[in-house]
Amino acid sequence: MSRLVKGHLITPIELTNLHGEPVHVPAPSGLIVHLQFRRFAGCPICNLHLREMAARHDDILRAGIREVVFFHSSASAMQPYQGDLPFDCIADPDKTFYRQFGVETSLIGMLDPRNLLAAVKGMSAPFPSHLSAGGEAGHSGMPADFLIAPTGHIVACHYGRYADDQWSVDTLLNFASS
Repeated sequence: MSRLVKGHLITPIELTNLHGEPVHVPAPSGLIVHLQFRRFAGCPICNLHLREMAARHDDILRAGIREVVFFHSSASAMQPYQGDLPFDCIADPDKTFYRQFGVETSLIGMLDPRNLLAAVKGMSAPFPSHLSAGGEAGHSGMPADFLIAPTGHIVACHYGRYADDQWSVDTLLNFASS
């Protein structure tokens, strides 16, 4: 797997979200696309992060950004966790797009103590109440973020070193405004 870098031109992708709707990357509407690669559907860290993104979804849309979130889970496993989110969630149980974007796994990153607080917060959050530490397609997936311009060029990217190492909403909005 080779990591992608700022300036890389991606091949256009046509996806289907959890609701069976088509998703195009780059976005034909001219929006910037924020591709997020997360871990398994019930990951408490990932879901805590995505609920924060959902709470600020209006800010993200005003900045001209379309959220597209991948999980290495099946659509049926994702539905209870991500089915109500206000952005596109994509099932990639075979990790096809994880490989295409060079998103990796790391046992050391999964065990990093910086994950602990987010995991505890995620497990005790009121949404959804059935988050689990069980993970289809493994526990050691690392997060990654990509900001894709309407031209298909990567304008910013980040490969997480541990499970809770992803862009915050403020970081995303700062990238989009620059």
